Amino acid sequence: MNGVFVVSEDTALIETLRRIDQGNMQMALVERDGKIVGTVTDGDVRRALLSGVGLDASVEQVMNRSPIVAPVGTSNAAALTLMRRHSIHQLPIVDAEGRVTEVKLIGDLAVTSPSDDHWVVLMAGGLGSRLKPLTDQTPKPLIRVGDKPILETVLTGFIKAGFGKFFISINYKAEMIREYFGDGSAWGVDISYLEERERLGTAGSLSLLPERPKQPFFVMNGDLLTTVNFDQMLKYHREHQAFTTVCVREHSITVPFGVVDFDDHRLIGIREKPTQKFFVNAGVYLLDPDVLDHLAPDVAVDMPTLIEATIADGKTSVVFPLREYWIDVGRLDDLQRASDEFQRIFG
Repeated sequence: MNGVFVVSEDTALIETLRRIDQGNMQMALVERDGKIVGTVTDGDVRRALLSGVGLDASVEQVMNRSPIVAPVGTSNAAALTLMRRHSIHQLPIVDAEGRVTEVKLIGDLAVTSPSDDHWVVLMAGGLGSRLKPLTDQTPKPLIRVGDKPILETVLTGFIKAGFGKFFISINYKAEMIREYFGDGSAWGVDISYLEERERLGTAGSLSLLPERPKQPFFVMNGDLLTTVNFDQMLKYHREHQAFTTVCVREHSITVPFGVVDFDDHRLIGIREKPTQKFFVNAGVYLLDPDVLDHLAPDVAVDMPTLIEATIADGKTSVVFPLREYWIDVGRLDDLQRASDEFQRIFG
């Protein structure tokens, strides 16, 4: 079973994730005495992170104890039907004793076509005011981190994941960005531009798309550096039948004082320098094509407002927690940090 890893119930999540990332099946089998007792996927771990489970916890806390399996002899057609019915991407095949003999992958069985391609929209029209004076002469997406502009690192991250159709939203110093990236042929992809006559916010330029995408499409701020797994995000989006998926990351704030808890005038306790944890918007989105129905041409709107409008309309929006590297290169100190970390992360 090349590409799939076996772990025990007491294996730590961080070690399990390391093995999952090494394989091509994006799943680990949980076995006891050589027999399958569960499975754990990237999505299982991300959902656990949202509920407060740490990466030092054991697989036992997050594994799927009732995985969908099929007996030896199941045809590929039957396996594909089963996976589609249950919205899963891997199907363990087990013998009469419950031992896994192989794992079938939906990607190996399903026939795809160019119409299945997912577009990527990169938002690169901001003024970069917080990076002045660097942005007086250079648009923020073209500021170099490591040996290349920020936006080129973003672009190549998607290209490595197999994406080939890009739109770059531009406004401030638009011609400099056009001149650098051209039509994308230097990277072997297709790049078009959404040029804002007026600033349209972080979502308004989507109304400039020349046609409606046929598949869910990615939108990402052009000043982010991240190693997020776009394929896993797409699977997560499909699994939850989401209309919009928003990447979130954990952010902690430590209160530098003792926090006093009281009821009326009676002191209950004092918590010394407590830390509060929040999940914040990470600036990476996966959107259903019909999200465009919530936009008016040339009307400025930010992404949170757009997503809230779809929720008010009864559409399902889900959060996808990041466990990968992420940094917003929006301030001078962030730029320095990203430069210091670039070779280690992206080298």
